[in-house]
Amino acid sequence: MPRPMLFVLPRGRSSRPWPWFCFLLFGVLMHGTLARGGDIYVSPRGNDAWSGKLAEVNPSGTDGPVASLERARELIRAEVRQAETAGPLHVYLRGGLYELSKPLALTREDSGSERNPVMWSSYPREIARLSGGKKIGPFLAVTDASVLTRLPPEARTQVLVADLKQSGISDFGEVAADRRRSELFYRQEPMTLARWPNEGFVKIQAILNLEPFTTHGIKGDRQGKFVYDQDRPQRWQSEPDGWLSGYWFWDWSDGRQRIASIDPLKKTLELQPPHHNYGYRQGQRYFAFNLLAELDRPGEWYLDRERGQLYFWPPGPLQDDVEFSILPTLITLQEAQQVTLRGLLLENTRGTAVTISGGGHVLVEGCRIRNTGGWGVSITGGFRNGVSGCDIHHTGEGGISLSGGDRKSLTAAELFAENNHIHHYARLVRTYRPAVGINGVGNRVAHNHIHDAPHNAIQLSGNEHRIEFNDIHHVCEETGDVGAFYMGRDWTMRGNSIRHNFFHEISGPGLHGAMAVYLDDAASGTTIFGNIFYRASRAAFIGGGRDNLVENNIFVENQPSVHLDARGLGWMHAHVDPGGVMPQRLQAMPYKTPPWSERYPELVTLLEETPAAPSGNKVLRNISVGGTWKHVEAKAEQGIEFRDNLVDVDPRFVNAAERNFALQDDSPAYALGFQKIPIEHIGLLDDESRQWIPAGNPSR
Repeated sequence: MPRPMLFVLPRGRSSRPWPWFCFLLFGVLMHGTLARGGDIYVSPRGNDAWSGKLAEVNPSGTDGPVASLERARELIRAEVRQAETAGPLHVYLRGGLYELSKPLALTREDSGSERNPVMWSSYPREIARLSGGKKIGPFLAVTDASVLTRLPPEARTQVLVADLKQSGISDFGEVAADRRRSELFYRQEPMTLARWPNEGFVKIQAILNLEPFTTHGIKGDRQGKFVYDQDRPQRWQSEPDGWLSGYWFWDWSDGRQRIASIDPLKKTLELQPPHHNYGYRQGQRYFAFNLLAELDRPGEWYLDRERGQLYFWPPGPLQDDVEFSILPTLITLQEAQQVTLRGLLLENTRGTAVTISGGGHVLVEGCRIRNTGGWGVSITGGFRNGVSGCDIHHTGEGGISLSGGDRKSLTAAELFAENNHIHHYARLVRTYRPAVGINGVGNRVAHNHIHDAPHNAIQLSGNEHRIEFNDIHHVCEETGDVGAFYMGRDWTMRGNSIRHNFFHEISGPGLHGAMAVYLDDAASGTTIFGNIFYRASRAAFIGGGRDNLVENNIFVENQPSVHLDARGLGWMHAHVDPGGVMPQRLQAMPYKTPPWSERYPELVTLLEETPAAPSGNKVLRNISVGGTWKHVEAKAEQGIEFRDNLVDVDPRFVNAAERNFALQDDSPAYALGFQKIPIEHIGLLDDESRQWIPAGNPSR
């Protein structure tokens, strides 16, 4: 069924309903052949020789929409210059597939204005699908004897082959390089580059101690050569471009490396340098991929890059529905102003779908972004640029990256990621590719629903960001010593607020497990207020930091609710001692002069005190039920104040069995000064922005 369409104001922020006659007028204008004079229309069935002023081809076949985004860009530039009345100027993309031959590049010249913002939108009730890939085929039976010999016996009658050159593709991409990772998609689903094991990992049996070292009491080897257990790698010796992906030393750092050699007699694998920066150790996890010899089940594929031959075991019938990614990105906006991308389906890139740099008031709204090799949207610099009401999923790396604002002057950029559903991300690069990465000063991450990922949900760097009203669960699913929210190792990253979020069902399988809010390695000056933590492992984790506030939160069945250690006085001392990275980062900021000295007075005399000590932390007016209340290292006891917390006393939840952790009016927590948490506002909002999302399987 088509979604009901709303006429959205330029910034998509007003929730005031429009009178019924406005909707009627809009429908008449939009569904007639001729629409508003300032609008431009594009269609896969259009012609760049036409005016672009008609939504449909006229009966005589002499005018109608243009065919290319580049021609539409030329026409809308003219409309901006000639606009006589206030109001948005639209580029409407009629429904259908747009296989882009190059990214759409929008610059300062393509800007709108506050008076006449420019909107690039799907035509109402239609889906404009912008693809950075190309359909490939035909697929034929494999007859090459040398290939059949390499394939597993069960695959020889199932695997088909297509010549990419016949599909007009000469750039085959690379296996693992950023922005160059080529992928295969079947019916808009990402397929798996042939791998072993088909699920999960195998483990390093032993390291060879060619360049041994010890860190944190754990022995490792810096050389990428180790002993494997099973005989499977023997069959890879004829593979020209086999790779391994693994958590080589720590459970929070993955890496992909090419196989250099295999010795089946000694059962050793050697990887090509450069080697993983943390080294390798016994018992760590890896899997092999990009191996024709392991193409053994439906959905797997392999590309012979020398010959351009793509081998594929389709999971279903082939009906012109196999695509190969080519473009590094789909849309770039550089120094553009007052531009909105709305209601588009963006997919099949080797890198990030949309990149925004500089400019201001650029908005990606109500789009579905999927099947990228990189991120969904990357925003660098500018003012009040953002992503709102989008569904972003099955990305190779993260969801949204926000980086803007000047730290030395503490000038906010006001970038935002709001009301987005981000899930099943970090398919290819598994760590430090969050749903939202936030950097700089004064940016906001709010009302997002984030779930199903191997590593963190939100990763923060910088000052005075707001992380609020997000629903976060089932992240950190594959890693250890990791936080759903993560920041660390810098005293100067202060003024950040983590407020009114719901963290639940979070656990990590690796060493040290997962944390919900992880203030790692002396992260300081952060406020954790009014959140709900339910079965979120170690919920509020302060790793040796200072001046942090944990207040007015609800903790249910966590292990523990609050943690504080004194690592700066222990194993981390080299980083906080004079000359260490922490003093260096402090001294890189003008912390002794305004506005720093006014906003963060604790920093002015920090180096004159005992900076390694975790002092000034406060835990006030929280509720903790079930699980464990706190774990505080003895050396940190004097650095934390616990006051007015309700611990293992019935707080009178409305319905804990149904995860309704609102408090009844007679809750004893109110007598301690506890403030009501606006639970009803956490998570996605049903506002105008989300009405534009192109239809699709919600699980996708």
